[in-house]
Amino acid sequence: MDFELTPAQQAFKDEVERFAREVVGPRASAIDDSGEFPADVLRAAAGLGLLGVTIPRTWGGAERDYLSYALAIETIARFSATVAVSLVVTNSLVSEVIAQAGRGQQRERWLRPLATGAAIGAFALSEPNAGTDAANQETKALRTSDGYHIVGRKVWVANAEAASVAIVFAATRPGLRGQGVTAFLVPLDAAGIMRTARRDSLGVRGLGCMDLDFDLVVKDDQVLGPVDQGFRLAMWALQGGRIAIAAQALGIGRAALDEAIAHAKQREQFGRPIANYQAIQWMIADMAAELDAARMLTWKAAVARSRGESTILESSMAKLAASEAAHKAADKAMQVLASAGYRRGSVAERLFRDVRATEIYQGTSEAQRMIIARRILATG
Repeated sequence: MDFELTPAQQAFKDEVERFAREVVGPRASAIDDSGEFPADVLRAAAGLGLLGVTIPRTWGGAERDYLSYALAIETIARFSATVAVSLVVTNSLVSEVIAQAGRGQQRERWLRPLATGAAIGAFALSEPNAGTDAANQETKALRTSDGYHIVGRKVWVANAEAASVAIVFAATRPGLRGQGVTAFLVPLDAAGIMRTARRDSLGVRGLGCMDLDFDLVVKDDQVLGPVDQGFRLAMWALQGGRIAIAAQALGIGRAALDEAIAHAKQREQFGRPIANYQAIQWMIADMAAELDAARMLTWKAAVARSRGESTILESSMAKLAASEAAHKAADKAMQVLASAGYRRGSVAERLFRDVRATEIYQGTSEAQRMIIARRILATG
């Protein structure tokens, strides 16, 4: 497959890189230090179409292909993993889902605000007992005369601190697991929602993660997609989300590689730069090769997504390969920088903390291996 970028893709990538260097980069350390949600950075990103990369222009989006989206997320993540993930949630897990399954009035109400930065989106799927086993939804949506009474708790909801709307998944046929789950569009300023801030996390700080407790009634027109088909919709969303998280991991890994290269060229031991030593060269070679291989898997999945193909296998392969390659890159960068990287506040130390999450959220590495094995065994 030919992965040469088109002029439009390259121009977009260059534009995003300028934005990342000038706007995102100077804020990255402060976002990590304070843990504050970077709402102003997201509003600025909306000006480049980064909150609606694949959304049609009709709805205020940039209407770009999925490879352009992956390029943008990787580029942003080189400077701030937090900003990149926040963009992934609003794009892959909210806007794209509304564009895919929403009815006319739902698209009219939410797509343009989301794509233009007037609104931020959240994706409320995970629960205390429904992480990797996402079909095990304990939040219930009980039928009323003209809607549903939603009762339950969602955890680790990224963007929830600042989000205007969440896609909430709840069991409309309790006991049937994934066959009886429905998605709902829920404005987060509605009565009957309690937001609780999560305790601080190791990395990707400033993501606005909160727990959400629901005890409210929603109308029938807030059902997103077919009733009882919400789990299928969530899995479709996660195919795109995993491609984007793969891209985020690649951005972190690339930043780690850049840190290692710069330090290896500058740092001298025994009278010459440590880049001259084979031990350092081999670490850098491994980092570069593994990241590039993962990038090819990510781009392959992104191209397939643009074509409207199912990417269950490709998305899982991309996320698994990219997250683990990036983790290794951050670890090797820490080794190359040694005490200069290990100190609190260094870029390498932030990357080392941030990258770990890419092997966990939107499906752990173990879950990706299960998906890959299942698909390979079914077709092999």
